[in-house]
Amino acid sequence: MVRTRSTVATAALAGLLASAGIVGCTGGGSGEEPSARRMLDDANDAMRELRSVTVVADTVRTDGDGFSSRFTTDLRSRCTSKVTWKETGATLEQIRIGETDYVRPNRAYVEQWSGKAMNRPQNTWLKTPASEPGDGLSSCTRDFTSFGTVRKGEPTEIDGTEAVELVVTDKADKGGKYTFHVATEGKPYILKVVYKGADLSTTTTYSGFDGPLDVRAPAAAQVLDSTDVDR
Repeated sequence: MVRTRSTVATAALAGLLASAGIVGCTGGGSGEEPSARRMLDDANDAMRELRSVTVVADTVRTDGDGFSSRFTTDLRSRCTSKVTWKETGATLEQIRIGETDYVRPNRAYVEQWSGKAMNRPQNTWLKTPASEPGDGLSSCTRDFTSFGTVRKGEPTEIDGTEAVELVVTDKADKGGKYTFHVATEGKPYILKVVYKGADLSTTTTYSGFDGPLDVRAPAAAQVLDSTDVDR
């Protein structure tokens, strides 16, 4: 089965990043009609084989606050990400190329998370070694793992592509429900995931499957090396 979960974290120069880890279900069905588990397992396999994908997520909390993110990746070592917080207008952009991160928070982000005024141009990117898990920045990889139980929902259509709803619940997430929209024509990609929980809801869409990937470092004049930053 598959999980899509957005998390938020903070770090000294880059924080709070929504990231989605999606997909997968093990097991198989019998008979002519594939089981829900088999369909999600096939979707997991298809997503793992991708060489590029774009993930757009929108999270709304029950208190009305929320954030959105756009993430394009080769699922290996090259990706771009931008997270925007709705209430404050804070944004955090990231480019990862191999072992190097380029991070660009806007003025609202710096003031929100550090309590200090931004003392460099708005278009400055901070160059730093690729981050460790949990520091708030995004990894280019995605972990397609299974959990919980899954059942078939209704036939549907996402942007002109026929799909089927696969509904996932998990004992570890009481009250939470994931609805996966899996393509039933062409390759069985995950097209959309809707999560509804007690405290928040998240809608995640997938597109640009194996599309061109243009990930490049910012212009040198816009880059400040982290070793030059006076901490």
